[in-house]
Amino acid sequence: MANLTLATQVTEQIDTICQQSPIMPVITINDISEALPLATALLDGGISILEITLRTQTGLDAINVIRKALPEAIVGAGTVTNPTMLNAVADAGAQFAISPGLTQELLLAGIDSTIPLLPGIATPSELMQGRQLGYQRFKFFPAAAAGGIPALKALAGPFNDVQFCPTGGINADNASKYLALPNVMCVGGSWVVPSDAVRNKDWQRITELCKLSIQTLKQS
Repeated sequence: MANLTLATQVTEQIDTICQQSPIMPVITINDISEALPLATALLDGGISILEITLRTQTGLDAINVIRKALPEAIVGAGTVTNPTMLNAVADAGAQFAISPGLTQELLLAGIDSTIPLLPGIATPSELMQGRQLGYQRFKFFPAAAAGGIPALKALAGPFNDVQFCPTGGINADNASKYLALPNVMCVGGSWVVPSDAVRNKDWQRITELCKLSIQTLKQS
């Protein structure tokens, strides 16, 4: 059995992070020159939690650059799939890590890591595997494909101590419906960082999208 005290610390750290913003933008950076202006645009729009995915080789460098230049940003790493990657993102300066799924090896590494891990689940069995090691906070991915809001409502019954960050299929139209669920702490999505805006370096558009999204959620 893993150290439950350490697992509880992971839960508390994830809670503190997710309380900073209802939206966690899922960011894929192809060109390192985009990292700082993009992160600045998000911060200017009122979003301080940033999930930088490792879907490109630029991810680690982007985490490092943003952490050094923008201390007010809370920078996490997404697409972390094994302990080696978890160690690498911690060394790069990431303040938390997110995985699309889970393995026993990754869960154990997450408890011992210097940064908290938010493991991904799509089924009750995966959730039970994480809870067995003390985890109580999970990424629900791919949210829409895995059942969306009805699935999260169903999971709330047997797992009423668990909170989720659903990601995958979340957008401006349904984000408020997910956030209305008592077991959803924040939502992840890329709608506030549209690829064409990044490609065109339209940082102001991203800032305005963030402001509009947050204002809409407050009014929901």
